Amino acid sequence: MSSHFRDSFSLPDDLHYLNCAFMAPLPRVTEEAGIRGIRRKRNPALIRPQDFFDESQAVREAFCGLIGGEDADRVALLPSVSYGVSITARNAGLAAGDEVVLTRDQFPGNVYGWKRAAAEAGARVRLIDPPEGIAPGQGRARIWNQRILEAIGPRTRVVSLGHVHWTDGTLFQLEEIGVRAREVGALLVIDGTQSVGALPFHLPSIRPDAVLCAAYKWLLGPYSVALGWFGPAFDDGVPLEETWIAREGSRDFGGLVRYRDAYEPGAARYDVGERSNFALLPMVLESLRLLEEWTPERVAAHTARISAGTLRWAREAGWGVEEDGWRAPHIFGLRFPPGVDDGAVGQALEESNVAVSRRGDALRVSPHLYNDETDLEALRTALENGSGSKP
Repeated sequence: MSSHFRDSFSLPDDLHYLNCAFMAPLPRVTEEAGIRGIRRKRNPALIRPQDFFDESQAVREAFCGLIGGEDADRVALLPSVSYGVSITARNAGLAAGDEVVLTRDQFPGNVYGWKRAAAEAGARVRLIDPPEGIAPGQGRARIWNQRILEAIGPRTRVVSLGHVHWTDGTLFQLEEIGVRAREVGALLVIDGTQSVGALPFHLPSIRPDAVLCAAYKWLLGPYSVALGWFGPAFDDGVPLEETWIAREGSRDFGGLVRYRDAYEPGAARYDVGERSNFALLPMVLESLRLLEEWTPERVAAHTARISAGTLRWAREAGWGVEEDGWRAPHIFGLRFPPGVDDGAVGQALEESNVAVSRRGDALRVSPHLYNDETDLEALRTALENGSGSKP
């Protein structure tokens, strides 16, 4: 199956690319859409006013469908997740004594905006640690999830975290966390960058207040585009930019000098300026259409299947691996056995043309549909050679 999917990309034949959590390779159709978009700018006379709106709306609809939403007007076009975090932090209503609950060591784009907003409001950011002295696979993820639930209390105003931890794929129980957040009246903000597109995400079950997702990883899109779904809590919020295209009547180019205070319906108020990028938006749209065809369920099932043998070997060889029920199938972290030289492992991986990432104290492995068992076998061989465990 994966050979069919691999043909949809331009990856070198000899590269074992197990690093989608770093950056996805562009599908061929996405690359071609970007080239067409660049060429369209050769003759701006062919760009019509409606083009500023139609592609944007198509992207909103595709992303909304991917996460199980019904109202595409709740989707905003953003340049990054950190931009979206700044929007939610600005409009979260933080006050003195409030708390923002985050997970320890999550990606900094979902940290700095909250730190600034909390400092300005006299609120507090709480970073919830995983348990010390408990190895992955020995209850670490379960206890970490329980700590998050216990940290949510009467002072909690916001809970903001990923569906999975970006360094090692630890799975967070968003439905349970969402229930607890609603019990205390807290907002739930999800960074879906490392999950949406590769792991099923169902808005009606999780019931978040905002979902933010960069396009260049599991959405298989270009850099410098992100998508945000904003729930009713943000319906009357203040955007970071006062863009002309977010205002009512903006489709009438001849009437733009008749300034309007009212915004377009939904989350368009949060759109980044110059959102109608005629190269990037067509690329995002093509990738979202591919994912609609391929489905996150297929990505999750395929990556779980091709990784199973390597994960069994890793556990037997002493690598720290989170237990299956508490780990995303498309990302797993391998923690080094005692005495293994990470420099030697890195050299062996490079010599074997195996692309993975070191994140925190974990070697992060993140396959996709373009991978198969041979890529995981190459990873295993490189780890054996680098760690000196090969018979």
